Amino acid sequence: MSTNNHAQDDVITAYKDAPAQTIHAGGVTYAYRELGPKGGIPVVFFVHLAANLDNWDPRIIDPIAAQHHVITFDNRGVGASTGTVPDSIEAMADDAVTFIKALGFDQVDIFSFSLGGMVAQALVVKHPGLVRKLILTGTGPAGGKDMDKVASVTYYDILRAAVTRSDPKEFLFFNRNATGKPAARAFVQRLKERTTDRDKPVAVKAFQTQLKAIKKWGRSPAADLSKISQPTLIANGDHDRMVPSVLSEDLHRRIKGSDLVIYPDSGHGGIFQFHDRFVPVALEFLAR
Repeated sequence: MSTNNHAQDDVITAYKDAPAQTIHAGGVTYAYRELGPKGGIPVVFFVHLAANLDNWDPRIIDPIAAQHHVITFDNRGVGASTGTVPDSIEAMADDAVTFIKALGFDQVDIFSFSLGGMVAQALVVKHPGLVRKLILTGTGPAGGKDMDKVASVTYYDILRAAVTRSDPKEFLFFNRNATGKPAARAFVQRLKERTTDRDKPVAVKAFQTQLKAIKKWGRSPAADLSKISQPTLIANGDHDRMVPSVLSEDLHRRIKGSDLVIYPDSGHGGIFQFHDRFVPVALEFLAR
């Protein structure tokens, strides 16, 4: 394996400035970015459906990177990472482990959103020693009610967005009301702050395979979440159409000692709409 690292004494705290890097492991070249102070346990970000490195909200990444070593990555077959996207969440989790271990880490904190939260759950159940703390946002458990309907909601909202020439995330992540619409536009604009060295778009086939994996996850037997003993923070909006908000409450009930935060008048992207309220909660959780 090999990696291209920037100088160790450069502390970058703005995600738009984090250099694109690669590391080779298990026959795959993983694309990633890192920022924040080195040392200690890093926070590894697991991204959502159809997303690459450019889909993380800098208003969440930057303040966390001011205090923690942050790593974002494209899993196998996504964005600039090579290989083919697996058709199961469990295989995606195995690839994430390969990436983390290739970077030389024995333990990490995980910040996950949506599909990334499913991958994180599968990872922590199979590799509990690798994870110190777990943040699950906008996600749900294997076998959760209506989890297998994510694909139909996604395709419907992509069509709605196409008709209005909007970014699909405006429909998928936010309520279409007087509060949600401006929050959606602001979020989409923030994703454009990085203007150079942007990531490769996610291929249509990769997106379709991810949806297949989510459907399989949704139709799987209910997961035994009692195996998760790590401190866990769960967050969502109160009106998540993609991964129903009741599934966040389900996770909370089944993961002993977990914390749950539900934001009002918000959808799947509740943590992005309320980033100013969510980030202090996440930082306090990571600092415990």
